[in-house]
Amino acid sequence: MVLWFTLFTLGAPGYGAEALKLPPPATKGTVSVEEALQGRRSTRKFAARSLELAQVGQLLWAADGVNRPEGKKTAPAARAAYAVDLFLVVGERGVANLAPGIYQYLAPEHALKPVAKGEFRPAVAKACNSQAWMAEAPVQVAIAGDYARGAVKNGDKAPMYTHLEAGFVAQNLFLEVGALGLGAGIVGGFNDKALAQALKLPPRDVPLLVMPVGYKH
Repeated sequence: MVLWFTLFTLGAPGYGAEALKLPPPATKGTVSVEEALQGRRSTRKFAARSLELAQVGQLLWAADGVNRPEGKKTAPAARAAYAVDLFLVVGERGVANLAPGIYQYLAPEHALKPVAKGEFRPAVAKACNSQAWMAEAPVQVAIAGDYARGAVKNGDKAPMYTHLEAGFVAQNLFLEVGALGLGAGIVGGFNDKALAQALKLPPRDVPLLVMPVGYKH
């Protein structure tokens, strides 16, 4: 059975009504930080193999999930403004038992909020200067920033701090990819407007990075 909507009703305002609760993340693994760093590479060729929902949840939690009861996250953010948003682009058969589409990661609930249903990987790749290899990955993790949210605590320094936060998130994701035996690329070349449209981003979010993720070919 393919999942699209379900699962539980969110209490937090502004998130919409329904989301998919992800499996709890593991906090212990079998690969050391040093091993993950030694093996870190940018991957551009991916196997035609689906990810599991537990892997997706682990990747998103490691990237920018909540790791403390008070709501603080795995990636540092200046004055805890948390101006970065994560979006998951799932391809056809990209994740077992999960419908293709765009999802927003809701860190406090460790859940996926459906944004749009369908195959969006080619559109994202086209917006990224037509880098076709990106569309071969089963999923793409898009990192976006809301400068206005950051400005509430950081004023005119918000763009700089948001970019730093995005870098921390991306490195967290790279390390967890290595710990799970997967591969990831990173893309910073794109048309801002076209990519925002392809990702169905909220009006205030600007795209910062895209990371295709999957098993290495």
